[in-house]
Amino acid sequence: MTTNTMENRAAPALAQADSRRQARKAAIAGWIGSALEYYDFFIYGTVAALIFPRIFFPPGDMAAATLASMATFGVAYAARPLGSFLMGHYGDRLGRKVVMVGTLLLMGVSTFLVGCLPSYQSAGILAPALLVVLRILQGISAAGEQAGANSMSFEHAPANRRGYYTSWTLSGTQGGQVLAPAVVLPLAALLSEDQLLSWGWRVPFWLSAAVVIVGFIVRSRLEETPAFQSEASHGEVPHAPLRTLFTTYRKELLQVFFAALIASIGTTFAVFALSFSRTMEHHISTSTMLWTAIIGNLIAVFTIPFYATLSDRIGRRPVFIAGNVLCAIGAAVFLWSITTGSDALVLATGVFLGGVVYSITNAVWPATYAERFPTQVRLSGMAIGTQFGFAVAGFAPLIETALIGKFGTAPWVMPAAFAALVCLLSAVSIFSMRETFDVPLDRLGRKVS
Repeated sequence: MTTNTMENRAAPALAQADSRRQARKAAIAGWIGSALEYYDFFIYGTVAALIFPRIFFPPGDMAAATLASMATFGVAYAARPLGSFLMGHYGDRLGRKVVMVGTLLLMGVSTFLVGCLPSYQSAGILAPALLVVLRILQGISAAGEQAGANSMSFEHAPANRRGYYTSWTLSGTQGGQVLAPAVVLPLAALLSEDQLLSWGWRVPFWLSAAVVIVGFIVRSRLEETPAFQSEASHGEVPHAPLRTLFTTYRKELLQVFFAALIASIGTTFAVFALSFSRTMEHHISTSTMLWTAIIGNLIAVFTIPFYATLSDRIGRRPVFIAGNVLCAIGAAVFLWSITTGSDALVLATGVFLGGVVYSITNAVWPATYAERFPTQVRLSGMAIGTQFGFAVAGFAPLIETALIGKFGTAPWVMPAAFAALVCLLSAVSIFSMRETFDVPLDRLGRKVS
């Protein structure tokens, strides 16, 4: 056998090995960025509730200060739809890597700077004003993070493992929500209240710098996806991706929007249930609710890749719709369990909902939504569709709170009915999509008659 013949045979194997290596790097990069995003989400929410009212707002009216602090938390959700247009445009115009590196740096720098802000006592109204600005920047960053990471990992993934590789982004989401309390709980236990208020609260924000450094190294070494490179080499990159998206893919955008409403189950689990538990006569302890979230998220880190692999074998639709149905049941049982006053029952049903059931939809949506669009508008389609859906999900706790005990029902019934409605809308949207788990990458998004 000649040397040339051996080299010719070895070349495809080497190319395949390099492709797998890039797929793994893209998945890891997505995991790290998503973990940072939701580490910040949990840290900011916790500190905004417990510390910020006494740091960034005028003393004297704690209720007003707490309300203002929660408003700064919500500002990021208002900024995310705006960020989806911005990041979507640049991601489809300049490439996935630009967005992945840019969102990581924007989130990391903004989070670090929150820990550097002066207090109201030393800077006056400038302190909360700067806090709002940084929170807006965090929201803009978050809008492009998952869409950018999903596009990168999706387009690098082997054809038969797109679900698995894209699921790493959502697995990172759960990892960030586990990491955050692992940082906060020791600080709260070891520091006095004065230490926590003076400098201790800043430490979790500063620690995000370590994640940013690691993430930047990983992401800067990524190669742009072959799909985008091919598009660029053939002069097919659209000058106005959003115009193409809204002209040709309105149906797909609406499908993603309604499917993404399933995120309301996440806010029900993480936000509404916590406040709901405190309104009951025999209320569940806060520590039980927090440990339920921690354990559920930890389990989800491992269940998400499993469900994603299953979708690579049997399809996205059956797995996603099964997740919708089980989420409706799981949410009802979890909310009912809170009214029983049993900590053990709440822990069991909550871990089942957050770690086992909700993980099904989280595992499958990255690949499902990515397969709705062609390379030209994939990132913008996912960013805009999901961020508007997620913004609506952010109001779910408010709606569910207003529904408690309505129409003479038990306290949990109407909130559970709302959760079931959300699951139904998501399931109908998924059912309206054609199955695409086995469609080649270059054929995704093509219109069929």
